Amino acid sequence: MNFIISGKNIDVTPSLKEAIEQKLGKLERYFTPETEIIVTLSVEKERQKIEVTIPVKGNIIRSEQTSDNMYVSLDLVEEVIERQLRKYKNKLVEKHQGHLTSSENSFKKEFFETEDTVEVDGDIKIVRTKRFGIKPMYPEDACMQMDLLGHAFFVFNNAETDEVNVVYKRKDGSFGLIEPEFS
Repeated sequence: MNFIISGKNIDVTPSLKEAIEQKLGKLERYFTPETEIIVTLSVEKERQKIEVTIPVKGNIIRSEQTSDNMYVSLDLVEEVIERQLRKYKNKLVEKHQGHLTSSENSFKKEFFETEDTVEVDGDIKIVRTKRFGIKPMYPEDACMQMDLLGHAFFVFNNAETDEVNVVYKRKDGSFGLIEPEFS
């Protein structure tokens, strides 16, 4: 695999480059040696963002993750890329009914022989139900609670409207509020 690593507002240190190649190098077992992995690191205020793009025949596998630490962002992006690869593999196998050769795409034969499949869209299966008490609170308090828990969203009963609402963290670090609208 060929890594193309660049940085915006950040110096790509040898240790950072080594961490990227080690972490994303795990994907080498799937791709042919000619496959390019384009990695862009950037820093904006306190946010450390990593973008990974892998062009594969006719498609792009891509993830963008942000955190307050570049190494954490790298871990997150690697998890997402692996999940996308499993989904992509399922689609390829389904489309070609298992008769794929590595010459037809950017993947090694081993990619199709591993048993790490996931449910494809349309075969959604709920594997866990979670119940919890919802207490009335203001949206600002719900945002604080969400941050304390380290979650990307938080369900709560809005004290102002007495309706169930959801607050969520946006990619730019700000917060969003989802309110129900009944038609």
